[in-house]
Amino acid sequence: MSSIRVIVLDVLKPHKPILPDFANKLAEIPGIIGINISVVEIDQKTETIKLSIQGDAIDYELLKEEIEKLGGTVHSIDKVAAGKRIVPEVETLQDRS
Repeated sequence: MSSIRVIVLDVLKPHKPILPDFANKLAEIPGIIGINISVVEIDQKTETIKLSIQGDAIDYELLKEEIEKLGGTVHSIDKVAAGKRIVPEVETLQDRS
Protein backbone atom coordinates (compact mmCIF):
# COMPACT_ATOMS: atom_id res chain seq x y z
CA MET A 1 0.00 0.00 0.00
CA SER A 2 1.34 3.40 -0.99
CA SER A 3 1.86 6.06 1.65
CA ILE A 4 2.36 8.89 -0.88
CA ARG A 5 0.16 11.81 0.15
CA VAL A 6 1.51 14.58 -2.13
CA ILE A 7 3.29 14.36 -5.46
CA VAL A 8 4.29 17.13 -7.87
CA LEU A 9 5.04 16.16 -11.46
CA ASP A 10 6.40 17.97 -14.52
CA VAL A 11 4.33 16.60 -17.42
CA LEU A 12 4.32 17.15 -21.18
CA LYS A 13 0.88 16.62 -22.76
CA PRO A 14 -0.84 17.30 -26.08
CA HIS A 15 -3.40 20.15 -26.17
CA LYS A 16 -6.20 17.56 -26.05
CA PRO A 17 -7.62 16.48 -23.73
CA ILE A 18 -8.12 20.01 -22.39
CA LEU A 19 -6.99 20.67 -18.82
CA PRO A 20 -10.41 20.27 -17.11
CA ASP A 21 -10.92 16.88 -18.77
CA PHE A 22 -7.32 15.85 -18.00
CA ALA A 23 -7.75 16.82 -14.32
CA ASN A 24 -11.14 15.12 -13.97
CA LYS A 25 -9.84 11.87 -15.44
CA LEU A 26 -6.85 11.80 -13.07
CA ALA A 27 -9.06 12.73 -10.11
CA GLU A 28 -10.97 9.45 -10.65
CA ILE A 29 -7.89 7.41 -9.69
CA PRO A 30 -8.39 5.72 -6.29
CA GLY A 31 -6.44 7.38 -3.49
CA ILE A 32 -6.44 10.85 -5.07
CA ILE A 33 -8.31 13.61 -3.21
CA GLY A 34 -7.44 16.65 -5.31
CA ILE A 35 -5.44 17.91 -8.27
CA ASN A 36 -4.06 21.31 -9.21
CA ILE A 37 -2.73 21.88 -12.73
CA SER A 38 -0.64 24.89 -13.75
CA VAL A 39 0.49 25.56 -17.31
CA VAL A 40 4.22 26.22 -17.47
CA GLU A 41 4.69 26.49 -21.23
CA ILE A 42 2.64 26.09 -24.41
CA ASP A 43 3.96 25.39 -27.88
CA GLN A 44 2.32 24.49 -31.17
CA LYS A 45 1.46 20.87 -30.31
CA THR A 46 2.05 20.42 -26.57
CA GLU A 47 1.71 21.91 -23.11
CA THR A 48 4.17 21.58 -20.25
CA ILE A 49 2.19 21.41 -17.02
CA LYS A 50 2.89 21.16 -13.32
CA LEU A 51 0.61 18.60 -11.64
CA SER A 52 0.22 18.95 -7.87
CA ILE A 53 -1.70 16.00 -6.48
CA GLN A 54 -2.86 15.23 -2.96
CA GLY A 55 -4.36 12.00 -1.71
CA ASP A 56 -4.55 9.35 0.97
CA ALA A 57 -2.52 6.73 -0.87
CA ILE A 58 -1.39 7.80 -4.34
CA ASP A 59 -0.25 4.92 -6.53
CA TYR A 60 2.45 6.55 -8.66
CA GLU A 61 2.59 3.74 -11.24
CA LEU A 62 -1.19 3.88 -11.75
CA LEU A 63 -1.04 7.68 -11.99
CA LYS A 64 1.79 7.55 -14.54
CA GLU A 65 -0.08 4.92 -16.57
CA GLU A 66 -3.21 7.10 -16.70
CA ILE A 67 -1.17 10.17 -17.72
CA GLU A 68 0.32 8.12 -20.57
CA LYS A 69 -3.14 6.88 -21.64
CA LEU A 70 -4.12 10.54 -21.96
CA GLY A 71 -1.10 11.19 -24.22
CA GLY A 72 1.15 12.71 -21.56
CA THR A 73 4.71 11.96 -20.48
CA VAL A 74 6.13 12.44 -16.98
CA HIS A 75 9.35 14.45 -17.33
CA SER A 76 10.20 14.53 -13.64
CA ILE A 77 8.98 13.99 -10.11
CA ASP A 78 9.59 17.36 -8.47
CA LYS A 79 8.25 16.73 -4.97
CA VAL A 80 6.90 13.86 -2.87
CA ALA A 81 5.42 13.74 0.62
CA ALA A 82 4.72 10.36 2.20
CA GLY A 83 3.81 8.97 5.59
CA LYS A 84 1.09 9.45 8.15
CA ARG A 85 1.10 13.24 7.81
CA ILE A 86 2.43 15.90 5.48
CA VAL A 87 5.55 17.56 6.89
CA PRO A 88 5.85 21.26 6.02
CA GLU A 89 9.07 22.38 4.40
CA VAL A 90 11.32 24.48 6.61
CA GLU A 91 13.33 27.33 5.14
CA THR A 92 17.07 27.12 5.75
CA LEU A 93 19.80 29.71 5.29
CA GLN A 94 20.71 28.11 1.94
CA ASP A 95 17.15 28.71 0.68
CA ARG A 96 17.48 32.48 1.19
CA SER A 97 20.07 33.08 -1.52
